[in-house]
Amino acid sequence: MNLRRPVIKRAVAVVAIAGLVGGLAVTPVGVSADSVVKQAAEGKTKPAVIEIGGGKTRTLQGISPGTLAAARFVGSPSDIREEEADAANPQDVSQLAVSQGTLGCHARNTDSNVRVNQDCTFRRQAEEIIKINPTDSRNIIAGQNDSRIGYNKCGFDFSFDGGQHWGDGLPPFYQRENHPELDGPTASNKNKNTIAGGAGTAHTYDAGSDPAETFDSAGRAFFSCVVFDVNTNASGVLVTQSPQGAGGSFYDNVSARGRAFVVVEDNSGTVFHDKEFIAADSFAGSPNRDNVYITWTVFFFTAAGDFLSSPIYASMSTDHAVTWSTPEEISGASTTLCFFGNFFDKTRSPNACDFDQGSDPQVLPNGSLVVPFNNGNTAATNPNAQQLAVVCHPSGSSAAGTAHLNCGAPSKVGDDVTVGEPLCNFGRGPEECVPGPFIRTNDFPRIALDDANANLVAVWQDYRNGEYDIQISSSTNGGHTWEEGGTVNPDSGFDHYMPAVGVGSAHRVAASFYNSDRVPNENVIPTHPANVCGAAPPNNHCFQPGDPGVQKENSSYWLAGGRAGDKNETPFTALRISPLFPPPDGIQAGFNGDYSGLAVTDLTAHPVWSDTRNSAVQTSPTQGVVHDEDVFTVSHAIP
Repeated sequence: MNLRRPVIKRAVAVVAIAGLVGGLAVTPVGVSADSVVKQAAEGKTKPAVIEIGGGKTRTLQGISPGTLAAARFVGSPSDIREEEADAANPQDVSQLAVSQGTLGCHARNTDSNVRVNQDCTFRRQAEEIIKINPTDSRNIIAGQNDSRIGYNKCGFDFSFDGGQHWGDGLPPFYQRENHPELDGPTASNKNKNTIAGGAGTAHTYDAGSDPAETFDSAGRAFFSCVVFDVNTNASGVLVTQSPQGAGGSFYDNVSARGRAFVVVEDNSGTVFHDKEFIAADSFAGSPNRDNVYITWTVFFFTAAGDFLSSPIYASMSTDHAVTWSTPEEISGASTTLCFFGNFFDKTRSPNACDFDQGSDPQVLPNGSLVVPFNNGNTAATNPNAQQLAVVCHPSGSSAAGTAHLNCGAPSKVGDDVTVGEPLCNFGRGPEECVPGPFIRTNDFPRIALDDANANLVAVWQDYRNGEYDIQISSSTNGGHTWEEGGTVNPDSGFDHYMPAVGVGSAHRVAASFYNSDRVPNENVIPTHPANVCGAAPPNNHCFQPGDPGVQKENSSYWLAGGRAGDKNETPFTALRISPLFPPPDGIQAGFNGDYSGLAVTDLTAHPVWSDTRNSAVQTSPTQGVVHDEDVFTVSHAIP
């Protein structure tokens, strides 16, 4: 395996670059190997860092924390069981002597919230999405990363009474065998549902991550997930359908070898699929009514394992997710917004926008599709990242092999100020984090539509104010141009992160987000030795367990309301909707998902988030956790 991290001299603007994550040739079934995701999860390879003039740096997005968390314990070199790999902190265990725990489901206190996942174990549920049926507002679906059966999977939830009571389950994905060699065009399916191909592993996928959901105009629900192996290079994206009338209470089977519900899969070692979201066209007057769209990040590597690019890809289905069009790269190019697109891959355009992560598709009433995403192709004079968006005009039939997204060049949604963002060492070197609860985080954008006027709003977190705050931008012309509108959260002195957004009637915008106490001197470089966190960029600070306040500060979840527009309309009015909860510990330490969720109907918001209010009454070495991550929601008027 080639783990080289090349240092490439390139003029004055870019001084050095370190490689991202490595790849391998196809590994035979049953042979353990250092796969792409396993190397990243174990910290053997790290995100690329571009050092630019003036001592400033920019770190490119790597494989998402959600996926790495799912891969964390799979194929451990010492074969240690997951529960014993990280025992709960003895100090946390001792606190249970004076607190009431929540052993089993009967005692899981909701504190005026509703618990969404119905798992009674102390396995992690985190990384949430929520959607409302356009034909029945009392039918709500949700989803989350779900570890109830061991390795992380994607779990789904459903409610038929407006979110007051929930059922849940795991999607029928995990009998699917990896077979990219069968995913080329055929007489009956003219689409190619693989990018680099490779001989299939012929065994089922180990793990899943990044749950996503949507409804079409008839009330069909769709559920998607990234699936992957750790001991092979198999990865893919699956989407399945809950038939009309089922309301997301069950989903159609994804067969072991058939092509129905398969968006893409590979096993070449030069491609890895990550961080997907889906959207369906539920507008009665749309020319593309009931089309389903999915966007995701494709990481490309050389055969030797060197990072090449990470553009956004998309696919579409015109037959309720049964067949999917050949994946297309949609993140595009721009001579004014994107630079260094061919730095790693000389065959690409120098203005390709191809250092991307975190796409979120939104359908418009006219049948168009708008996709914002986080991008790192900024100019040499700009050490920060940016939020971009493309507008697509889908056409054709997925069943006939004529479907295309037809996306234009990207426009700028807003700045993503990353300079000063804290970094933490979770055992893999520096990663973007919130130090107080000691969890990984990201600056991915989220998008929502105002149905009344087809205006768009997008939110994300960044560090422009010397703390994590929620930023907002809006578009009044279908996503072609955007105007930033200021900071959403009304308070300061806290970290605000992982936002979600929705728009109700009367143009009321709702945003939800986490709020955490800050670590003392969070903006001051820590005093521990500089090499503890590895090659941390000099303009960021890197924390580790034991630093003052790290993994000790409380968090909560908030709901805010206002209107999108110029900066005179921000900040929003906000209120806390969850109890205070402690940082994750034990086997759940370092991770509380990559995103939270929010759905809005009329003037009522339905946020969904994960927190650690529940704790175990009894602990043992096999439990591995004191504070358990469960998913909660509440129905609340937009503030």
